[in-house]
Amino acid sequence: MEPEVLLSAMHLDNEDYIDTLNIHSDCVVINQCDRETDRKCTKEKDAYTYNVRYIETKERGLSASRNMAIANASQDICILCDNDVEYVRDYDRIILDAFGRFDADIIVFFIKRPERHRPVFDRPKRMGYLSSLKIFSPEIAIRRSRVDVRFNELFGAGARFFLGEENLFLYECLRKGLKIMYVPAMIASVRDEESTWFKGYNRDFFISRGANYTAMSGMLSTLLILQFAFRKRNLYSENMSLSAAIAAMFEGRRQYKEIIREKK
Repeated sequence: MEPEVLLSAMHLDNEDYIDTLNIHSDCVVINQCDRETDRKCTKEKDAYTYNVRYIETKERGLSASRNMAIANASQDICILCDNDVEYVRDYDRIILDAFGRFDADIIVFFIKRPERHRPVFDRPKRMGYLSSLKIFSPEIAIRRSRVDVRFNELFGAGARFFLGEENLFLYECLRKGLKIMYVPAMIASVRDEESTWFKGYNRDFFISRGANYTAMSGMLSTLLILQFAFRKRNLYSENMSLSAAIAAMFEGRRQYKEIIREKK
């Protein structure tokens, strides 16, 4: 058994891109582009031989890509991946060792990135609703046989609300009683590149954040909106006033509730 990497990407030329990410275990690549193809191949890297499922799709949205990758995976242990993640040499061993050590449905690992140079926690820890807010998608590894939750396709890059899909995913897993562990072992780092989705703390950001909090906890969404507005004020104060940020988040709350009503 080995961990399978589930890469969500856009407009790749072919599956050879994964060589730049130091991947050497089985991999599913979902390439959102203007083509529809589905093929399998075998690759070799150093002493490793591994299988790649390469799917090109015209479908759009990060959460849709994640769900498609999970549906097409062949291994039980899977790690989510973005196209700016570079794995450490023994990432596969670290992931498998952690799942062997902890009886967990989901394990969150540490990925070094420009805004976070240290793990969220210094030691292994069972995660809850508050701690899951600190996590981003490529840190998440799942046991497919135990996790029947999928990403909410209203959220994530390319969707109606462009952020927070990983928080919603982990919240839903917790609501279903799944066990989530944090293991502060570094498995990768993120390239210091300009984000393709984050364009600053503008009105669209706060609308998406408000919708995200409402989807996570309708009853507590007002509290979550207000705490974010005050706690993160120093990050956005040059772009928006406190009242404007709160108003935009409540607008996101309203939009999300309207979508849910229309679906019923």
